[in-house]
Amino acid sequence: MTIEGLKLDNQVCFPLYAATREITKRYRPILKELGVTYPQYLVLMVLWESGQLSVKEMGARLHLDSGTLTPMLKRMEQQKLVDRRRSGEDERVVVVELTAKGKEAETVAECIPEQILAQTNLTEAEMVELRRLLNKMLEPMDETE
Repeated sequence: MTIEGLKLDNQVCFPLYAATREITKRYRPILKELGVTYPQYLVLMVLWESGQLSVKEMGARLHLDSGTLTPMLKRMEQQKLVDRRRSGEDERVVVVELTAKGKEAETVAECIPEQILAQTNLTEAEMVELRRLLNKMLEPMDETE
């Protein structure tokens, strides 16, 4: 690698980092209406999609470990957004599902993706392509974990 390769403007990690911080900052006021943080919103999204998941499955889907997920899920349970219970088949497995309040939040959240897209300079097609490329980038990294 040359010195050129060490310049900030030549890094992919920096615009990813900066974009992540900016996008997350844009979500804050929108998610305030739901009373959730961005990571809690991610939990809600996977549960809206899946209905219920084990903590392990959720961690794999969200790239989060159980040490991060468990306290967050406890807070969400206190907020009456999710229920946690032991699996009937395996007591070691904790299953998470939405409460009625958690399911109702989906209706409030439906407009969020459009609101965020409107705050970028990307078209919907460009956003789809960006997501495709980022997922492609993550694939080999998922395999090495």
